[in-house]
Order: sequence, then structure tokens, then C-alpha cells
Amino acid sequence: MYNTKFIQDFMNYYDYPAEAKELFTEVLEKLDSNKRFARSFEATRKKYYDRHLRIEDKLLLRLTALAKVMGYSEYTLHFVFLLSLTEELKNQYTLYGIDEKVYYETMGDLKYKLLECMECEKVPGTFVAGWYDGFFRMARVAYGRFQYEVATYTSDTPYTMKCGKVIKKGDKYIGFHIPSSGVPLTDEVRLASYKEAYKSVSKFFDDGIVIFGCGSWLLYPKHKEFLPEKLNIRRFMDDFEIISWDEKKDFHDGWRIFGYESDLPLDKLPTKTTLQKCYAEWLRAGNKAGSGFGLIAFDGDKILK
Repeated sequence: MYNTKFIQDFMNYYDYPAEAKELFTEVLEKLDSNKRFARSFEATRKKYYDRHLRIEDKLLLRLTALAKVMGYSEYTLHFVFLLSLTEELKNQYTLYGIDEKVYYETMGDLKYKLLECMECEKVPGTFVAGWYDGFFRMARVAYGRFQYEVATYTSDTPYTMKCGKVIKKGDKYIGFHIPSSGVPLTDEVRLASYKEAYKSVSKFFDDGIVIFGCGSWLLYPKHKEFLPEKLNIRRFMDDFEIISWDEKKDFHDGWRIFGYESDLPLDKLPTKTTLQKCYAEWLRAGNKAGSGFGLIAFDGDKILK
């Protein structure tokens, strides 16, 4: 049975849009009622679990082919596949004694990506199913506002942080991501997340000073030239020592700001929010967009600078 009480309760917990719940339930019921569809779907789940394949390439191609036969968008079936993995992941969290609060914070990302897909592709589902391998292999976990995972510093150039700590090629740091949860990046929210993550990841650092790292369009240094100081993005940037950045001809992260309208001509970009207005004016003036990578040294209570 795929249309389980757990999945229904899971969708209700996060208050999925009615349109999405109805569609996903329809797909799950069709899998339950059609043996041919169920065999194909279950074979894909088995390959994921038994062969430890990643949620990408071969697995997604199989799901895409099945979606076509079933008459659904590939994005929808990709999402249903992820839903089918959620209960087993919950069991793994319980087995390892991880608080279910962390589980639900981590799995909240499914809703964020669902809403992004409904905004940009106009269909319930996800267009980044491969992103979820880290979550379902328990390599990426959310603590409050951010999602964290162990990463390796790859630059050939060592970096000495303001606190004196040196990070060099091959060193571990804790990479983190900023999901589109809609929760403002206030000082209180950011610090609470760093502190919560510190409790679990400080064991990786002998001196008790955790190095967090993040690469994102949010850390584009030129934001300070066109975004007002009042924006939380500016406050977030100040947490970091930004050690590298670049600019791109095409703004691939534009959808994060303008949604499905990101492909419109520059003079047609929406300006409903301060961020949209500032970015539209910046791009119309012939400027480029970019991204940056930064590090934070954190002692469990405060950022060291």
C-alpha cells in the first residue's frame, strides 16, 4: 500500500495545498490499484534501497518513463517517490535516537520545493528530486532555519580567518543551505540555528570552534551596492567572511527572486517586493548577478570575528 496513513498525516502536518494533496493521493491510489504501475514503482524503490543508488539519473529516468505511462508530469511522480520514502526515514531517525523535531524540520524542505514547483512549473511536484539524496541518506539535516552537512574545503589556497583559525585544502567544515521556507533571516533566527547545529557538529572540531561554510547567491558581495541595509540579506552577509565570489552572464538564480516571471525581458520583471525592485533596477542598468562563498567561525555562543 502506497496511500498510507503516514503519508496522509505527513502532508497534513505541513498543510500541503489542497491541489497537491488531491493529486498526490490520486497517484498513490492509482499505484495501489494497478499492479503493473506498482511493480515498476516498487522496483525503483528497491533499487534505491538495495543498491544504494542516488536519486538521480537512472532512477529518475525510470520514474519519468512511468509518469508518462501513468499520464502525470514527471515532477509529480518524482515527488510521490520521495513521499514514499518519508516513513522509512522517520524510522531511521527513531533508530538513531534523533529527536523527531529534527526530522520534521528537515522534511519541511519537501514543501518548500513543492511550492517552488507549483510557482515555476505550474504543477505540484519537484523539479529538483536529485537534491533529496542527501536528506534520505541522512547526510543533510535541518536545525532550525538552515540545513547542514559535512563538507570538505577544496581550495588550494589556505584561508586564515579573523579569529586566527586556518582552513586549508582537505579540512572539514559544516556546509549549510538556506531553504526557501519564507522564514525571515533575522538575527535571532540565524543565531538560533547556528547554536542548535553546534550541539551536534562541534564533535568534528577538536578546539570546539565550528567552521560553517555557505555558497549562495545571497552572498554576492555587490549586494552592498544596491540592496538597502534594512534587508535581512545584508545582515546575513555580515555573518560571513566572504572569501570568494564570481559574476555570471546568466542569472540562474533569478527564479528565486522573480518566480516564474524570471524569464521575462528585464523591463517586464516584477517589482512587487523591495528585493525584486532592487534587482530589477540593478539588472536593467547593465549589471550582472553573482554568488559568493563564505565562512563563519562559531564557538557555540557567538560568531568569532
